Amino acid sequence: MMRPIRYLGDPVLRGKTENVKSINQDIKLLVQSMFASMQKANGVGLAAPQVGVNLAIAVIDIPGHLPFAIINPKITKSSGNRIVENEGCLSVPGYRGNPQRSIEVHVEATNLDNKKIKFQATDNLLAQVLEHEIDHLNGTLYLDRIDDMSSVQKLNSMNWEEEDDD
Repeated sequence: MMRPIRYLGDPVLRGKTENVKSINQDIKLLVQSMFASMQKANGVGLAAPQVGVNLAIAVIDIPGHLPFAIINPKITKSSGNRIVENEGCLSVPGYRGNPQRSIEVHVEATNLDNKKIKFQATDNLLAQVLEHEIDHLNGTLYLDRIDDMSSVQKLNSMNWEEEDDD
């Protein structure tokens, strides 16, 4: 049921997604597989392009919130700028950087029950993840929001060090 996560360099990550026309069983199965893929990779969010699907769908599972899916999400308003430290991405594994993010975001989307939902998040992880995942749906990666690329750091882990020795 899990789908492999696509990595930086895969052209699907740079395309603009298509809106979901109807929420049917195929969409619900896709969302289930996205949750499974995200949880296996220890992520807090995942957008459909990250599993090779060109649809405007994202799943989010952050501490303190019930896991949820957003379909055809749009940022209707954003304000302020902040630098988020140590942001990462499942499609850019092993690296963290300090992208610019909005302080406040307002999002409208549809849920799996085909109901309109709205979010307002200010200066927190939810605001960051909503913006990060919606960026994916527009072909933008968090690296594109980093002014100073020297802030991008490779994580120290046994696997990465071993790969460097090859």
